[in-house]
Amino acid sequence: MTEPVTIPARPWQTATITEITVRTSRVKSFRMKPEQPFMFTAGQHAEVRLTAPDGYRAQRSYSISSPPEQMESFELTIERLDDGEVSPYFHDVAMVGDAVEVRGPLGGYFIWSVAAGGPLLLVGGGSGVAPLVSMVRHRMLSRALWVPIVLLFSARMWDEVIFREELFDYAAMNNGFQLVLAITREGARREGDYSRRIDGPIMSNALAMLPGPPSQVFVCGANAFCDTAATGAMMAGVPAGMIRTERYGV
Repeated sequence: MTEPVTIPARPWQTATITEITVRTSRVKSFRMKPEQPFMFTAGQHAEVRLTAPDGYRAQRSYSISSPPEQMESFELTIERLDDGEVSPYFHDVAMVGDAVEVRGPLGGYFIWSVAAGGPLLLVGGGSGVAPLVSMVRHRMLSRALWVPIVLLFSARMWDEVIFREELFDYAAMNNGFQLVLAITREGARREGDYSRRIDGPIMSNALAMLPGPPSQVFVCGANAFCDTAATGAMMAGVPAGMIRTERYGV
């Protein structure tokens, strides 16, 4: 009889905020240097825990947006939620030099490494683009230019396109990475982008930009967004087993 395998829980440790980058009016990235650096795979996440003076604790999980090549530190990209317990602290209080408790890396399903190959279709809604950017950065830093990637990114407005200039720079390299935006509350500003929510036809067009059938499709966003994107991919002929989703919110 085989004994069950017990996977030890990731320990909490202290990490120091070394850099804060404003991405949009409601999104910031926080570079953190943990006391014990850890290796991670693109797509994984880390937990952050805050403790109030009265002992009350709140913790949240955030996707790592930095590439695994940067092993001494990692970046969490956090959207401010007005009714949140953790994100307002990061946006309104946290400063470079502050220490927070972190635990990671976590997650083994929504992950990708260059060894897995491609082509890939990445579909992100709002701050759900964070783990997908980790994958794109991993491809760029590892120079895995043989892996074609299309990133389909939905945002409400042009100024809410997180990592916008960085992604534009990658797309301008013409090395197999392509970016398509779906702007839902104002007109598109680039040829080939859309001025509506992601739907089946948009998914089909994005898949057609790849040189062949995708080896995997990664979708990250709110529940309804993931449902629509995954359904669109399946209607376009992608087997359900090739689609991986990561959901947040309700």
